[in-house]
Amino acid sequence: MARDTVTIINNATGQEIEIPLQRGTHGPDVVDISQLYPKLGIFTYDNGFKSTASCKSGITYIDGEEGILLYRGYPIEQLAEKSDYLEVCYLLYYGELPTKEQYSTFVTTILHHSMINESLRHFYGGFYPTAHPMSIMVGVVGALSAFYHDSLEIDNPRHQEISAHRLIAKLPNIAAASYKHSIGQPMVYPQNKMSYAENFLHMMFSVPAEEYVVNPLHAKAIDLLFILHADHEQNASTSTVRLAGSSEANPFAAVSAGIGALWGPAHGGANEAVIDMLEEINDARQIPKFIDRAKDKNDNFRLMGFGHRVYKNYDPRAKIIRTMAHDLLKNSSGNDPLLEIAMKLEEIALQDEYFIQRKLYPNVDFYSGIIYKAMGVPTNMFTVLFAIARTIGWITQWREMISSKDRVIGRPRQLYVGPATREYVPMGQRG
Repeated sequence: MARDTVTIINNATGQEIEIPLQRGTHGPDVVDISQLYPKLGIFTYDNGFKSTASCKSGITYIDGEEGILLYRGYPIEQLAEKSDYLEVCYLLYYGELPTKEQYSTFVTTILHHSMINESLRHFYGGFYPTAHPMSIMVGVVGALSAFYHDSLEIDNPRHQEISAHRLIAKLPNIAAASYKHSIGQPMVYPQNKMSYAENFLHMMFSVPAEEYVVNPLHAKAIDLLFILHADHEQNASTSTVRLAGSSEANPFAAVSAGIGALWGPAHGGANEAVIDMLEEINDARQIPKFIDRAKDKNDNFRLMGFGHRVYKNYDPRAKIIRTMAHDLLKNSSGNDPLLEIAMKLEEIALQDEYFIQRKLYPNVDFYSGIIYKAMGVPTNMFTVLFAIARTIGWITQWREMISSKDRVIGRPRQLYVGPATREYVPMGQRG
C-alpha cells in the first residue's frame, strides 16, 4: 500500500514531522509542505520552481515524458482535429464541451463584443509608432479596467464571466490595432459576420481602399494555433496572472501582467527568436556550421525552437502544427529563403543523432514562427498572436484561483545570502 505521508527530519534540532502526500488525477504525488516552516522552522529551496506545485488546478494537464497535453481531460490531438478555438474557450472556462445551443450563444456573445470603446482607440496615438506591439498590449489591456469598471467585483461569478467574455472578444481588436498603429494605417473595425480567426486577419491586413478576402487556409492555421496556445498549465505568464490576481487585482490588470511575462524571449518570444536565428543562418548551406556550433559546449549559440523545458518527448502541439506548416509552405509563393532554411534545418535536426538522443525535437515555437512568416505576419507580432490565444487560459486560471476556498495572496520566501547583521558607520568614519 502506498504511503500517505512523508517523514521530514531536521537534523539540526532533531525534530521530525509527518507531512501528507496529495494525489491528483494524473501526475506525480505532491508533498504538502505548508507546515514545514511552522513546525520545523525551515523553508524549501526550489530555484525556478522545477519541483514545486504552486496550486491545485483542474484545467490543463501535461505529461512531459510521454508528450501528453490535456484540456479539461480532452487530448489536444482530438481538439485540434475536431474542435475550433471558441469551442475550446468554452471548454476551458466552463469545464465541459458546450451543447449546440450553448456554443451558438457563446460565439454570438464573443463576436458581438469585439469592438472596443472608441475613446480607448485614441490611446494608440500616445505610443511611438516604433513601439513594440507587446508594449502597447501591456498598456491597453491594463487600461481596460478604466473603461469596463462596471463588472470588476472579483468574487461575483457574473462579473468574472463578463470580464472573461470581454477579454476574449476584444484582444484580437486590440492586437490588430497595435499593428495598424505601428505601420501608420487606419484601424479596422471588426465584422460580426466573420469567424474569430477571419475577423482577426481582416483587422490585421485589410485597408479601407480595397476589398480584402481572407485566405481560408490562413484562417484555419490561425484557429489551430490559437487552440494549441490556449493554455499550458503553470507556465511563467500563467503563474504571473495567478500571482497578480492573488492580491485581488482586477482581471484586466492580472492579464496585463501576464502579457508582460509572455513577452520574454524565453517564453512567448521564442518564436520571434526562431526567425532571428534563421536570419543569422542566412543560407541553407550554412546550416551544418550552425548545428556544429549548437553542439559546442563552449559556444553560446543555440538552436531556437528545439526542445522544451517540460516536454522530454516530441511536443504534441508541434506534431499537430507541423502538417499545417508544410501545407502553408506548399501554398505560399515559395520564394522566402528563411522558410527554405527552416525546412532544411528541420530535416537535418530530425535525422541527427545528437538531437535525437537528447530529444531536441522542433517545438511549437519553431513551427508557429514558420507559419506566421508564411502568412506575412511581421516578426514583432508573433508574441501578440500568442497573447490573443492564451487569454482564455489566463482568465480561466485567474477565475479558478480567485474562486478557490484556499485563496491566499502569493508570497514566496527566499534563501537570504546577503551580508550578516552589521552596524551603521557614520560617513566621516568610513575608510
